[in-house]
Amino acid sequence: MPGIFYRLTGLGDAAVREGRDRIAAALQNNGFKFPHADITVNLAPADLRKEGSSFDLPLAIALLAADGAIVCQQIDRYMMVGELSLDGTLQPVKGALPIAIRARAEHFKGLIVPEQNVREAAVVNNLEVYGMRSISQVVAFLTGKEQFAPTVIDTRREFYEQQYSFDLDFSDVRGQQNVKRALEVAAAGGHNLIMVGPPGSGKSMMAKRLPSILPPLSLAESLETTQIHSVAGKLQRGTSLISQRPFRAPHHTISEVALVGGGANPQPGEISLAHNGVLFADELPEFSKTTLEMLRQPLEDRIITISRAKYSVDFPCSFMFVASMNPCPCGYYGDLTHRCVCTPGQRQRYMNRISGPLLDRIDIQCDIQPVPFSQLSSAPAGEPSAVIRERVIAARHIQEQRFAHCKGVHCNAQMTERMIHQYAEPDAQGMELLRQAMASLSLSARAYSRILKVARTIADLDNEPNILTSHLAEAIGYRTLDRGDWADRLV
Repeated sequence: MPGIFYRLTGLGDAAVREGRDRIAAALQNNGFKFPHADITVNLAPADLRKEGSSFDLPLAIALLAADGAIVCQQIDRYMMVGELSLDGTLQPVKGALPIAIRARAEHFKGLIVPEQNVREAAVVNNLEVYGMRSISQVVAFLTGKEQFAPTVIDTRREFYEQQYSFDLDFSDVRGQQNVKRALEVAAAGGHNLIMVGPPGSGKSMMAKRLPSILPPLSLAESLETTQIHSVAGKLQRGTSLISQRPFRAPHHTISEVALVGGGANPQPGEISLAHNGVLFADELPEFSKTTLEMLRQPLEDRIITISRAKYSVDFPCSFMFVASMNPCPCGYYGDLTHRCVCTPGQRQRYMNRISGPLLDRIDIQCDIQPVPFSQLSSAPAGEPSAVIRERVIAARHIQEQRFAHCKGVHCNAQMTERMIHQYAEPDAQGMELLRQAMASLSLSARAYSRILKVARTIADLDNEPNILTSHLAEAIGYRTLDRGDWADRLV
């Protein structure tokens, strides 16, 4: 009797190579025999590294077909992916949605995936998607012994049903009108924002409610965002499309690779998982300075390129960056109710953890103070998120019309220098106000551009075609950390 010689070519990693043992056990436990033959599996192209366990199912079916154990005339019309358990059941895999998109592009009739991935893959139209529980079901389907109906999902209905179902709402926030205004302006123009205030002032509380006032995802944005989460394996089981803007809040101990992406198997990082959504950095100075500096380029270019010796991968990362921080190590510098115990040197070193170039990329910088209990208990409920969101959507609509002819620009925060001169140029009175502010506050050239962008957004919220001095004054007020006396003004 001939023995078994199993060779795998094409730079398969350990998970791919170990698939031979999983396939052998799965076939034996489902009434099939592993072929006794000289088997060579070529994963073309040979110079591209293959990773993961999703090759198990197609390799098992290919072995059975090549050995004559199953006869199927239409096997070449179906793409299939899936990890095999030792008993033959199919386990979910990463990236089912991009695989489905590629299957449709390659004109396959259908796609066979594990049952847990079927809703994710079925988002793609003009493609029959079948969710299977085990290899025996796949064999029965391919040989015609059993009939299975493809999964059909009303993508649009499910997408629009879940768009506005938020657990957190701004009506829960009492007081803090200035900060809520800053968040509204940030949401309306897609601006980056930082909140500075003592512990317990509500920084994290309001940041977590920011997605509830952002414009809803479009279907194109949702598809793009879902693909990123699918590749990263972050989609919840049974999810079809991500219907709400992502909110990512990594811990300050996060590594550089986890933040921007990369690794031996290139994976999107937190900045890409926040694409079309919000990246929230709580206690910003506690992050590693090297890690923070890596945000500078993605914040400008809205794309991150992971370059290694053997590959280069581009991940999109167009996100709103929202951060919070204390004014000093103890947290109470400038607080009305607590005494700060930090020395001037300690406060300076604490602030120096955030570089000037990074701060320049944050359009809106605002102070926040705790609401006293007397006001907290008697204050009426805040404005609901739905009301604020309507104003934000109206402002975004103005911006979409303004930038309709500009590819890749959807909001004021994405304006180039040329666009700023075209759409955000103030009048002579406004220019004089801005000149005085630049001189007195020692603002950088990048801060100048940021002020004009924010002023343009404030004007859009007022449905005003021209930037008025009141809009500029409010925008200048959002450059808090550029002022040397920012904390003294709170005392």
